[in-house]
Amino acid sequence: MKRWFSKEKLLYPFYILTHPADGYYELRHRERGSVPIALIITALFSFCYSMNRIHASFIVNDVDPRSVDSMNELVGIMLLFFLFCIGNWSVTCLMGGEGRFKDIVTSVGYALLPLILTFVPATLISQFGAADEEAVYYLILVFGVAWTSILILMGIMIIHNYSLAKTLVTLLLTFCAMLIIIFIIMMLFDLLSQVYGFFRNVYIELQNRG
Repeated sequence: MKRWFSKEKLLYPFYILTHPADGYYELRHRERGSVPIALIITALFSFCYSMNRIHASFIVNDVDPRSVDSMNELVGIMLLFFLFCIGNWSVTCLMGGEGRFKDIVTSVGYALLPLILTFVPATLISQFGAADEEAVYYLILVFGVAWTSILILMGIMIIHNYSLAKTLVTLLLTFCAMLIIIFIIMMLFDLLSQVYGFFRNVYIELQNRG
């Protein structure tokens, strides 16, 4: 447990926020990252996202709070998170990337920390801001998204030892790989459904004859 949740490991995501170049390099080459902490940050982001949809002021939020299912959103965000990591790993394996799967999971998970740090204050501010001050709310959210996007870009570039151009191409191919994985999974589910239906019909037919 101490290997994953030491004080140094717990504080390291905050170090990456301000020193992304050095932080991601040491994460890859000096094993300073923690996969469990990255997953916890991802789950916390899901919680903050759900709380924003539930508690943000009606001035900036047109979502019915009763329609928000935090557990479903957690499952969806975790699936999307792993889908991105698997897609990136599959692409970078073919493009000479140096990063391991756990490095991708850790770097992307750590990059979500700015979203937590901005969604919480934005949700609180929305409760006290006037109708003409909603720009502040959106400015905070855009800042968090931009910060996270930059961290993901730098993380992928540094852990795989890519140039900026190659990193951008890799990210584009990652999204293509994600679509391919979704398509394959849908095809497998459809195939399994058909196989199940066939054997079910055969079983029913044998039962009727018996």
